[in-house]
Amino acid sequence: MAPGGTGAGAVVDGVTAAAGSVRALARGLGRAGAYAARTFAAPSGLRGLAVECAWLAAHAAVYPAGLWHEEPAEPTTYRTDPLPPARRGLIVSDLAAAGTPILLVHGIMDNRSVFTVFRRTLRRRGFGAVHAMNYSLLTGDVRTAAGELGRHVERLLERTGADRLHLVGHSLGGVIARYYVQRMGGSAHVDTVVTLGSPHAGTMAAHLLPTALGRQLRPGSELMAELAAPSPDCPTRFLVVWSRMDQMVVPQRNARLAHPDLRVEELGLRDVGHLALPIDARTMHWVVTQMGRSEVRRHPLRRDRRRGADRPDDLERGASPAS
Repeated sequence: MAPGGTGAGAVVDGVTAAAGSVRALARGLGRAGAYAARTFAAPSGLRGLAVECAWLAAHAAVYPAGLWHEEPAEPTTYRTDPLPPARRGLIVSDLAAAGTPILLVHGIMDNRSVFTVFRRTLRRRGFGAVHAMNYSLLTGDVRTAAGELGRHVERLLERTGADRLHLVGHSLGGVIARYYVQRMGGSAHVDTVVTLGSPHAGTMAAHLLPTALGRQLRPGSELMAELAAPSPDCPTRFLVVWSRMDQMVVPQRNARLAHPDLRVEELGLRDVGHLALPIDARTMHWVVTQMGRSEVRRHPLRRDRRRGADRPDDLERGASPAS
C-alpha cells in the first residue's frame, strides 16, 4: 500500500501545484485585462488603438517586401549639400555618430518591413549606415537567434569598417539583442541597444505559445533568469521604450529593464500599441536624439539619488524615465 500511496500522493501534489499555477496565471491575466480595459477606454487609448489598427493594415501590405534578405551595403561618402538641415547638422557636428552603423532586429513572426518608417527617420536625421536583418520565422530559441545576430554584426562591421554599432530591436528582437550583448560578448561591438516593447522580464502572453520559444519568454523562465544574472562587465548603453498600452507584453511593466549592472535609460508611453512602437513619433524622436548625442558617451555616470539609478549627467529633460 505504501508505494501506491506514495504514487497517489505525488499525483495529488502535482495536480495541486498545477492548479496553483493556473490560478496564479488567471489572476495575472485578470489584472492585466482590467488594466487594459481602463487604458483602451480612455480617449488616448482609443486613438492609440486606431493607430495600431491602421499600422497593422499598412504593415500587412509591406510585409512581403520585407521577406527578402538585405545585404550590408558599402558605406557612402558623406555630402552635405543635398541633405535637409537636420541630417546635415548631425554629419557636420558629429561625423562619428553619423557614421556609426545601426542594425535593426525585428520581432517574432515578423521581418525587417516593420522598420520601414523608423529607418527612413534615422536616415533623414543623418545616420548613413542603417541596415536590417531577417532571422528565421521558425526560430525556436533566443540563443540561436542571438548567435545569428552576432554573425550579422561581424559582417556589418567588416563591410563598413566601423568598430562598434547600435542595435535596435522590436519585441523579441530586443531580447535577442540583449542576450547577444549580455551573454555572448556582444558588448565589445555594441555601443547602444534600443528595445521597443521587448519583454525583458517575460510576458504572460507567451503562455499562449506552446513552443520552446514561448517557454523561454514566460516570466520566471530559465532564459529570463539567465538574463537577470550578474553582468558586471557590460558597458553597452540600453535605451528602453515601453508602453502602458502594450497588448503583447503582459504585464506591461515587464517591458522595462531593471538590472543593477546595466546602464539603462527609458521612455515610458501610455497610448501606443505594441506594433505601432516603431512608427510612434515620440519614440523615434527620443531614440534618434539619444543615439545622435555622442557627448552622452563621454560624460561619466552619476548616481541619481531620487531614482536610485545611474544616469548620464546630460540626460534629456523631456525624456526622463516614466514612473
